[in-house]
Amino acid sequence: MIRFSYRPAGRTSGNLNPQPVRRPDKDQWFLTVILGRYRPGEVDPLCVLEMLIKHFNTQHTAFEKTVSFKTRRERAQFLRRFFRDLSGKAGFKTLPDPRNLGVRHVRAMVKVWQREKLAPATVQTYFSFLRGLALWLGKPGFIPSPAYFGMEPSEFRRSEVAQSDKSWSAAGIDIDGLIEKVCAFDCYVGASLKLIRHFGLRRKESIMFRPHRCVVPFEATGLDPLEREAEEYISIKAGAKGGRKRFIPLNTSERKSALAYAQAVAGDTDAHMGQPGYSLLQNMYRFDYVMKKFGATKRLSGVSVHGLRHEAMIEHYQQQAGEPPPVRGGNPVSREKDVAARLSASKLAGHNRMRAASAYVGKPVAIRRHAQKNPLVQCADQDES
Repeated sequence: MIRFSYRPAGRTSGNLNPQPVRRPDKDQWFLTVILGRYRPGEVDPLCVLEMLIKHFNTQHTAFEKTVSFKTRRERAQFLRRFFRDLSGKAGFKTLPDPRNLGVRHVRAMVKVWQREKLAPATVQTYFSFLRGLALWLGKPGFIPSPAYFGMEPSEFRRSEVAQSDKSWSAAGIDIDGLIEKVCAFDCYVGASLKLIRHFGLRRKESIMFRPHRCVVPFEATGLDPLEREAEEYISIKAGAKGGRKRFIPLNTSERKSALAYAQAVAGDTDAHMGQPGYSLLQNMYRFDYVMKKFGATKRLSGVSVHGLRHEAMIEHYQQQAGEPPPVRGGNPVSREKDVAARLSASKLAGHNRMRAASAYVGKPVAIRRHAQKNPLVQCADQDES
């Protein structure tokens, strides 16, 4: 086996969050000059894969930006496992060089995934990672859609519409009672749960939230004066998907109480909601441990911490529309009310698309009932989702 020493492109020191600029010319130079030294068949394919991961894995496949550490880790783990499984599960005696990966290799792995009955979301993620590998190799369009390999739409199309109520209350959980028990055991995790409950934050956002520093007056938000709902807002950016900032008004007593508790727990004006001295990853592990200890997991009670975020979105929709959402069997509301409530829920969740609210509150009742009367419309709706 040929051993080599390779340093990935971009700065790797002097910055805790390096943001190397993607330069196609350097990528091409890497493929032709660096990889050109190692001809297929003369070097371990897994060594070539490691070189590709080191050079490209920080890059986004579509935009000029880097991806999160979570995406880097999951993509690297998948690609290594994919090539190991080609021999371990798909039956190939010789492991192909990544540059010689063919459609037959992908087809064989698709059959493995079908046998293992992977979730549609998992299959989509896997194909996304394979398309990324193809782009790294300068072969855009090399990976066909899952349908090309004979997969049914139900096997690879994830649903963006909630089919059932995933909130904690729907599972019969005493939300306030459970949160108080958690607060008595771990006030940091308890404070995060209060923030998720009343502000609809994601787990990571709640841990990285700085309850003193993130409170801003309305004038500092840059929002339209017509959208003013409170004198003060909280600013959410750390931990948000894509780093998209959003502002949530302090317009209810519950939100003000949750913020006051978080400030008391944090203490220092620059402190976040994770335990002092712990890294972000350690705090996230601690959060998961506490949730498991109190039975708030899919395995133990049929809910996840994300279900508490569902709770916040469902309640917000109901406040805006005046009726429970479709996922809770609410009565139909006017289109204007429904659109306004969905848009407001999407913004609260940190999404730019109104249809993102459907993942929490379900499909509009009027559309759903019309689809039941017209099977052709129902099929079209399913295709779009």
